[in-house]
This record gives sequence, C-alpha cells and structure tokens, in this order.
Amino acid sequence: MADRDYYQILGITKGSSEADIKKAYRKLALEHHPDRNKGNKESEEKFKEVTKAYEVLSDPQKKQAYDQFGHAAFEQGAGQGPFGAGGNPFADAQGGPFTYTYTTGGNAGGFDFGGFSDPFEIFEQFFGGGNPFGRAQQRRPVYSIQIEFMEAVKGVAKRVVIDGKTQTVKIPAGVDNGQRVRFDGYDILVEVRPDRRFKREGNDVVTEEEITFPQAAMGTEVNVETVQGPVKLKIPAGTQPNTVIRLSQKGIKNVRGSGYGDHYVQVKVTIPKGLSSRQKELLREFDSSKKKSWF
Repeated sequence: MADRDYYQILGITKGSSEADIKKAYRKLALEHHPDRNKGNKESEEKFKEVTKAYEVLSDPQKKQAYDQFGHAAFEQGAGQGPFGAGGNPFADAQGGPFTYTYTTGGNAGGFDFGGFSDPFEIFEQFFGGGNPFGRAQQRRPVYSIQIEFMEAVKGVAKRVVIDGKTQTVKIPAGVDNGQRVRFDGYDILVEVRPDRRFKREGNDVVTEEEITFPQAAMGTEVNVETVQGPVKLKIPAGTQPNTVIRLSQKGIKNVRGSGYGDHYVQVKVTIPKGLSSRQKELLREFDSSKKKSWF
C-alpha cells in the first residue's frame, strides 16, 4: 500500500503554518498515544503514522524536500532525494519511526534517529529533559492526572494513590495539557481541563471584553481578569470592534525557565437592540452631524 500523504495524515494543507502543524500533531498524538490506548494496535500504528508525518513537516529542510519529491525523498536508494543516498531515516522493522522499547546506546530498537528531533517532543519531561530514548533500560510507567486550568497556571500539589501507596505529586506552574512531569520512577501525564474564561495559546492567554457602542466611541476603563489577577485596562476613544490589546507579561509562566507570556484582550462592541424613539432620534442626529463634518 502506498504511503499516505503526510498533510492528509495530519489533516492540514501545504499552506499550514508551523504552529498549525504542531497543533494538529499534538491533537492526534494525544488521541492515539499508546499510554491511552493500551493493546490497541490500530491506535499504535496511527500514532507512528502521525509522528512520522510530523517529523518531516516540522523540519523546514525535510518539509521542502517532501514538497518537492514526495515520499521518494526518503526512500532508500532514491538518489534524487536529499536523504535517498543515505537510506530511509524513518524505516525500521515495524515500518514506523521508532519502537516502544527504550534502550541504551542512543537509539530505540536499533533505529537511528539520524539527527531527528525527539518524536515525543510534546510530551517531553520537565525534570531531566531531553530524549527519553537511551536513558532507561525499559519503559517508565505512565499515569495520567486531571487538573483545573488555574492549577496548571499556578502549580499544584496533588495527593495520589499509586500501587496502593499515597504520594504527593508536585505539578509545576505553567504546565500545559498533554505534557509530562517526571516523578520518582514514573511519569505523570497531565490533562488540563479547559476554562470558560481563558483561552491558552502557548504561554499567552486570550480573553474577550464586551463594551458598549458609546464606550467604544468615547473611551472607557474596564477591569480585566487575568490569570495573575484583575488589571485595569484603558480602552482608547474610537476603538473598533475586535481590536486586540496586549497586556505584557500578564500571561502564564514559562514552565522551563523565567518569564511570562502575555494576555491579549479582544474588544467586542455590543450593538444595542430595542432602542427607544428618543435614542433613535439621538443616533440620527449623530449620524447627520458626522455627514456634515465630512464636507
């Protein structure tokens, strides 16, 4: 069976941005990850397939080669492809980009990554970091835990029972959905429940703020709720609908280092309904005065 198109596998187009490619991979990898689908061969193969596609499309050089030559760019002996002469960097005995047994020696199951990034990039471990392949004799047990959005933002300590033993797991501030935290002899896969107020984009946060038409025209000051607490925001006169205002460093802490993301406020202008006769008259006067001022 011919290899499927990598763009089709991830559900994206050739014009998709780097962020779109990573977002599509994150969604599919989380859905089909072996830890969530134990014993499901179909999901295991699907996970390999989306990882294989991501490894090419997330690398500008490999993506360019794929766009030009297709799968031939990576086929063994395909001299026209940039990776042809050196053999297929993806091929292994199972037809996937890696096996699921971690070994020492810098490879997995005999597969040489050839400089490729870690296929578990979106699940990288915060404590110890780097590529899990080659560091452990066998696969580390993985347990999942669900936390609230603000617990992920601020960090939280959770008491869990694993193998009949009660332990306290510390989740660092800034952890995102689908990321892993190393703890003792196992990993914790974090699932973050969405929040109705805040939309997360990396370390940035996006919210909407509704104001009235007069407030947009004359300017106003509003209280904006951020993940770091309330902030007074001045909205200038003449603000147009869907204007985005940035609150610097009011976003989420960088889980791997210092600094914070930003908070973006998208301004929504509400148009009143059910106006009284007097209100309609005032609006007509306003509209008429605007027209006269144009000449």
